[in-house]
Amino acid sequence: MLNNFIKRSKKYATAAPQPKKTGIPEGIYIQCPGCKKSIYRTDLKNNLGSCPDCSYYYPLSPKARIATLADKGTFNELDKDIMSVNPLDFPDYEKKLVNYIDKTDQKEAVITGVAEIEGQKTVIGVMDSRFMMGSMGSVVGEKLTRAIEYATLYQLPIIVFTASGGARMQEGIFSLMQMAKTSAALAKHDDNGLLYISVLTDPTTGGVTASFAMLGDIILAEPGALIGFAGPRVIEQTIKQKLPEGFQRAEFLLEHGMIDAIVKRQEMRETLARLLQLHQREEQ
Repeated sequence: MLNNFIKRSKKYATAAPQPKKTGIPEGIYIQCPGCKKSIYRTDLKNNLGSCPDCSYYYPLSPKARIATLADKGTFNELDKDIMSVNPLDFPDYEKKLVNYIDKTDQKEAVITGVAEIEGQKTVIGVMDSRFMMGSMGSVVGEKLTRAIEYATLYQLPIIVFTASGGARMQEGIFSLMQMAKTSAALAKHDDNGLLYISVLTDPTTGGVTASFAMLGDIILAEPGALIGFAGPRVIEQTIKQKLPEGFQRAEFLLEHGMIDAIVKRQEMRETLARLLQLHQREEQ
């Protein structure tokens, strides 16, 4: 009897209203966190990850950033197979690493390599905030140190794009050691009279700021980038004072002499090419 009732109910049931099809594939638009407007993904890509209306900057993957800078076909990656281990047996660290490798299609939070920018050979390092917030573990430090040493050996300039939440807590002292290691490598690079350009992107904080990020001969930044050691909220809670408007943003740092210039993404390749040309060594 119950089965008959169910069959009759199905026969006379009305279909649930279906959402109206718009013909727009899912994900073709993205909402800008800055102005809250919907942006056509193709327009965002063509504008190098910058909102056409308010100029909000989306994070760029290292591969996408390198593609906007390097001459086509000239980038050769260095040390691409180095991967992190778990020196302190931190719980679930290996699982997190695997998840981020799958998510970003990268083995670590930095990519390094050699490329040409308008025909001028240089070493490039690009950090990725998508991989564990760009935290600096032993592999990030090792890859950057090797890139700096390569630049020193072959008498090349080096450009590093920073994006990091700081030291990687899962590696403890092994992470903090990278501050000294990268800084020492840069000192040798500098002793050889070679150019180091640091480009600070959002965010650049913690141990990265306290080491190689602020050691550039020339320090550039993207508009609006958060740059500092501790975050504004931590500082306010510590000193019990309200911080100035825009504190730790690129514009504030430029006004106070902490960086040399703010450069838009659309002008970055041209700016770097001009700086490399101005600092060419005589023997080249």
